Amino acid sequence: MIPLFDPVALGLYVLGYIAMFIVAATVAPKLASSVSGRLTLFGAMALTAVLIILTTAFVIYLIAIVALPSLGAYGVGFFMGLIFFVVLMNLLTYLASPFMINAAYGARPDPRLQQIVDEVAARLGAPFKIKAVVVDGPPNAFAYGNFLSGRHVAVTSSMLAITDRRELEAVVGHEIGHHLHRDNAIMLLFGVLPSILYYLGVTSVRMAMASSGSRNNNAAALAAVGVLAVVVSFLVQLLVLAFSRLREYYADTAGAKAAGKEAMQFALAKIHKFYFSNPEAHEAVRGEKFRALFIYALVNAVANPFVTVTRSDVEAIKRSSYSVFEEVFATHPPIPKRLKFLDELQL
Repeated sequence: MIPLFDPVALGLYVLGYIAMFIVAATVAPKLASSVSGRLTLFGAMALTAVLIILTTAFVIYLIAIVALPSLGAYGVGFFMGLIFFVVLMNLLTYLASPFMINAAYGARPDPRLQQIVDEVAARLGAPFKIKAVVVDGPPNAFAYGNFLSGRHVAVTSSMLAITDRRELEAVVGHEIGHHLHRDNAIMLLFGVLPSILYYLGVTSVRMAMASSGSRNNNAAALAAVGVLAVVVSFLVQLLVLAFSRLREYYADTAGAKAAGKEAMQFALAKIHKFYFSNPEAHEAVRGEKFRALFIYALVNAVANPFVTVTRSDVEAIKRSSYSVFEEVFATHPPIPKRLKFLDELQL
């Protein structure tokens, strides 16, 4: 592994972030706006997935053709071992995370919520059992689990308090949608690809520096490919975030199918209003380790809070402004875009 405070890794990390910010501020918004409206949700997900996979494969191929001829069998084993190690660490995190979540949030069964989850799961045709748990915290919900722990849908106690039956069914439907779409496993797969590129890139630069005095090694080319891999790893991360946002739209379709488009919209609007009328809750969730799991991930327009949510409130949120720059770095789409998406959804 790369040593702590390694100046090479730190420098490449900063370079990658600079590249990501430049692309996020210039290319990404223009590209997204030019593509939006031309593709269906499924088409956008497919295109993004293909871009992630092909970009990652191409950079790994470049590293292979530059590094391996000069490193021989040692190079093959080393790079394959590095990839295996990165994948293994992410897999172990995936397997352990449900137990960590249960412990961190004090997840506990709830018969009433379990009944709702069972009914919505049957409505959506879920072929597996889903465990319903209540956790403490401001209004939110999330799906998690794997084959070791089973599938879970967690809803906070405050979410239960602010939603009516249909809105809660929509929220639960959204989370069951994540299970039906296998989002935990899919995002694990795509999430590990930028890490592989980053560590391959940093390692390539370090190996090039170590062998720069040898005539048998193409040190300059290896260093150049390594830098390219690091920069591309950050750009692939932007694509992974875009893919995550698309999966949230996909989960919203399940919530709308379970309880209706209006119930899904009202549930999202209620969560949105709660956080912007309670800044302390907003900050608490912003600091959560597992916030990417939440139905609401704090990348939203700022609007005046309402005590209750009506159709006019939903329409007001749709017209709210939001930062496109911030959206590019988010796992979730802004609430106004999600509400508009639900309007256009054909069930």
